[in-house]
Amino acid sequence: MSTPLRERALAPDLARGLMLLLIALAHAHMFLAHETTGFRGYAVDGTVPDRVVAGLQVLFVDGRALPMFAALFGYGLARLAGRRMSAGADRTETRDLKAGTGWPDARRLVRRRSAWLLAFGFAHALLLFFGDILAAYGFIGLVFTGLIAARDRTLIRTAATVAVLHIAVLAATGAAAEAAGHANASPTLIADPLEAAAMRLTVWSALTPTYYLVEILPAFAIGIWAARRRLLEEPSRHLPLLRRTALGGIAIGVIGGFPLMLVDTQLWHPEAPLAVGMYALHSVTGLAAGLGFAALIAAVGAKRPAASGHSEATGGDTAAAAADAHRRAGHGPIANALAACGQRSLTCYLLQSVAFTALFTPTAGGLGAHLGDAAASGVAVLVWAATVVLAAWMAKAGMRGPLEALLRRLTYGRR
Repeated sequence: MSTPLRERALAPDLARGLMLLLIALAHAHMFLAHETTGFRGYAVDGTVPDRVVAGLQVLFVDGRALPMFAALFGYGLARLAGRRMSAGADRTETRDLKAGTGWPDARRLVRRRSAWLLAFGFAHALLLFFGDILAAYGFIGLVFTGLIAARDRTLIRTAATVAVLHIAVLAATGAAAEAAGHANASPTLIADPLEAAAMRLTVWSALTPTYYLVEILPAFAIGIWAARRRLLEEPSRHLPLLRRTALGGIAIGVIGGFPLMLVDTQLWHPEAPLAVGMYALHSVTGLAAGLGFAALIAAVGAKRPAASGHSEATGGDTAAAAADAHRRAGHGPIANALAACGQRSLTCYLLQSVAFTALFTPTAGGLGAHLGDAAASGVAVLVWAATVVLAAWMAKAGMRGPLEALLRRLTYGRR
C-alpha cells in the first residue's frame, strides 16, 4: 500500500518540492525561440542578464535536478516494495527481498506503477513537452525492477558502469550538436499542432531510452541503496554522511560544471573536441551535485523534529492530516507548503508544462518568441511558486493531488 500521508517523512517531500523549482528553471528556456544555442540550450546572443542566468543555471540547475529526482524515485520505489512486503507479513530484510515470499507481489506492484508512469510520460510528450522525464522513470522501473532486490555491491557496480556509459552517450550527443551548428530544433517552436506533436514524440522516443536512461539509472541505484538505510526518513542518524555528501557532491558539481559555464556563456571558445568534453564532464558531475542537493535538504530537515512515526500502517489518511502533523511538529508555513508540493510532485510537475505551453508556444501565448533566458527563468519561478501555493491550499482542504490519486487508483485498483 502507499504511504499514509500523515506518516510521510518530511525530507523526501521537502526535497521533491524544492527539486520542482530546479525542474522549472531547467525546462522554461527550452520553450524559447533562439536560433542558435549552447550545449544546454541557452541563447548564444543573449543579453548580459541572460548570460548571467544561463551561467548560474549551468552550474547549479542543468543536469543536477534530474539526478536528484532519480535518486528520490529509486528511494521511493524501494520503500514502496518494503511496505508491500510488510503488508504481506513478510519480514525479510530489503536487501534479501528475492528470498522473501512477498517479493513477487512487490515486484508486480512496482512494475504496474512503472507501466502507468510510462503511459503518463507518453501523454505528456504527445500533448505538452518533448523533455518528459516520467517515461524514463517508468521505463527504468519496468526494466530494472530487479535492482530493488539486488545486493549493495550490485547497486554500486551498476551506478559506476552506467556512469561510464553516460560519458560516452553525452560525448556523442555533444558531437552531434557541434556538427549541427547548435541550431535550435526544439519542437516547441513549431506552429502546426500536429507537426509539433509528431516532433515531440520523435525527440521523446529518442531521449528516453538513451540520454535519460544513462543519466537517471546511476542515481536510481544509489537511491535504492539510501532507502535501505532510511537516510531521508532518519537523517539525524546519518548526519556525518549527509554533510559529507552535500559538501562533496555540490563542490564536484560546481567544479565540473565551471568549464561548460564558460563555454555556454560565450566567455570561452575552445575547439570542438574540448568543448564536447566539457559538456560530458558537466553532465557526469551533475550526478554528484544532485545527490549533494538531496543530502543537503535531508541534513537541514534533520534539525527539525519528526512529523510522526514511520510505521507501515495503512488507512484512509488525507493530505490535511499530513499538513497538521507537520505544523504540530513545529514546521513553519514555508516548509509545510514545500512538503505539500512534494507530496503532489506529479501534479505540480505536469502543471508546469501546462503553464509553459500556454505562455510560450506559438499556438498559445507566444511569449517564447519575445523573451530571453533571464525572463523565462523569472516566469519559471512564478509558475513553481503558484504550484506551491496550490499544493498548500489542497493540503489545507484535505485533497490529494488529482494525478497522484489517479496513479494510486490505477496501481492499486479500487481497494
